[in-house]
Amino acid sequence: MRLAGAIFTNVTKMLDFYSQFNPSPLSIKQFIDFGLNACESKSFTFLKKELPVRLANIMKEIALLPENLLRMPSVGLVNQWYERSFEEITRFEQMEPDPPTLTQFCERLVHIRNRHADVVQTMAQGVLELKESHEVDPGTENSIQYFLDRFYMSRISIRMLINQHTLLFGEQLGGKQASVNGIGNGGRHIGSIDPACDVVAVVRDAYENARFLCDRYYLASPELEVLQDGVSSLRPMPIVYVPSHLYHMLFELFKNAMRAVMENHGTAPPPIQVNLVNGKEDISVKMSDRGGGIPRSVSELLFKYMYSTAPQPSKSDSHTVPLAGYGYGLPISRLYARYFHGDLVLVSCEGYGTDAVIYLKALTNEANELLPVFNKTSSKFYRPSSQLADWSGTLNSSNQCRREKVSPLSSPISHSL
Repeated sequence: MRLAGAIFTNVTKMLDFYSQFNPSPLSIKQFIDFGLNACESKSFTFLKKELPVRLANIMKEIALLPENLLRMPSVGLVNQWYERSFEEITRFEQMEPDPPTLTQFCERLVHIRNRHADVVQTMAQGVLELKESHEVDPGTENSIQYFLDRFYMSRISIRMLINQHTLLFGEQLGGKQASVNGIGNGGRHIGSIDPACDVVAVVRDAYENARFLCDRYYLASPELEVLQDGVSSLRPMPIVYVPSHLYHMLFELFKNAMRAVMENHGTAPPPIQVNLVNGKEDISVKMSDRGGGIPRSVSELLFKYMYSTAPQPSKSDSHTVPLAGYGYGLPISRLYARYFHGDLVLVSCEGYGTDAVIYLKALTNEANELLPVFNKTSSKFYRPSSQLADWSGTLNSSNQCRREKVSPLSSPISHSL
């Protein structure tokens, strides 16, 4: 017990130390430039400092969560995973990058990534446990929304760093992860980044996989129309990006669009249109459906983690439909878009259809990581405060929302990223 206490005290001190530093965001260009001249010892030297900083920054925010949420078993489990991973990474702090250490470090990163594979589902389950056992006030809900955006963004960034290192330097992973979601890389990938990521190919891959689910449930599915600059085209559109991130966003949007179209049109569904535009500042991917649109009272809630139109997931769903009922598909897809300073927005015309637009930075030197930073500004968002409405006629939009009919297409499906 004394030894365990000493380890905990040491981890706490290290946590206080590393949380003083801000994370160092990288751009896609920096990832590419380093990958082209990859040096394992330099990557090790950077990651043994950067990973503890990113972990410590978000772990400090976990500690600020409402006490009743921290007491939930699933949240406690996530906290333990982060503490253990932080302690394992900091063991390398004083080590030199000799070959045995580099091998050990790469293996440890793979273990950490595997340990955290179910973090999204487990944290979501913790929030669900809170909702089932406590009445959640608006202040607490706002704090949880603020935290989860930052927590999941931090996770995306940490996995990106780990994936880059293990894909570049982990020999045992080279063959297994040579392609992303079925799109062959032809050996051109630099870690998880494809310097010639064909947006058209990723669109079609996401569409076909979502269509498979749609056909299975509705026995029909809408066709796909791909446009470039408003003109029908299937010619390749290469960009520098992470294909798995783009796929994740598109797959989620296709599932939502197909569900809406099928439930509004039945056996004669109109096509889903995807328009790709390569601008000077942004590459835009606009998906348009004629699925009846979304009421404004509901559209405001679609990016809220504590709102879902789907029923609560059952334990039996965990292997077949991961994250079913948590409603995290859209909010996490938006985080993937924002990770490199893009965005994902929805514009709906109730009674007609919805446009979803993914914005990606056109220039790789401007596509910088967007990372949460722990400081006094972030801390204040966790202090509960009751705020009086300062506009007349303010309504609780959640009371206006109706529970909707749900199909498997409404359930976000997890992919290895």
